[in-house]
Amino acid sequence: MKKNLGAVPAVYPMPVLMVAAYDENGTVNVMNAAWGMICAMDKIALFIDEEHKTTQNILKTKAFTVSIADKAHIEAADFFGIATGNKMPDKFSRSGCHAEKSAFVNAPVIDEFPVVMECELAEVINTDSMYAIVGKIVNTGADEAALDENGKVNPEKLDALIFDQFRSGYYVTGEKVGKAWNAGAGLMKK
Repeated sequence: MKKNLGAVPAVYPMPVLMVAAYDENGTVNVMNAAWGMICAMDKIALFIDEEHKTTQNILKTKAFTVSIADKAHIEAADFFGIATGNKMPDKFSRSGCHAEKSAFVNAPVIDEFPVVMECELAEVINTDSMYAIVGKIVNTGADEAALDENGKVNPEKLDALIFDQFRSGYYVTGEKVGKAWNAGAGLMKK
């Protein structure tokens, strides 16, 4: 029998995404966002508040990047979630991270994080139930160290952070335990 926990957001794992955009002066701003997910083959949805400095920058520049945070950079990734650009204008420079301008969109690519999606603002969804920024992915870049022999991102090499909403913890991904669209194929024959 399950114990009732009440209205708890019980999705696990949650990604640890670094969302980056320039402000009106070209200053880099980055936030940590766990509430985001791919919503089409070329789109990502970020369920972030309108009040975030990063959100306001995205609305102004119409572009942003989304990186996957990794274990090696947990301190910076967590800092980007603790500090707000609304109160700390030098937030990015304090992190010790480095950025370069994307060749595809008007947004910064954070050098330290191994995988980045470079996005154009596609849509803003604002209803009574949610506020979401939807980006059209125009390019994905990955560090060579994160790639397999076929040039595809290898999750076992990423050490990607995942967020535990139950106890506010970070974990890493790693072990492959099955093949998608194959692990359940035996049940198709029943």
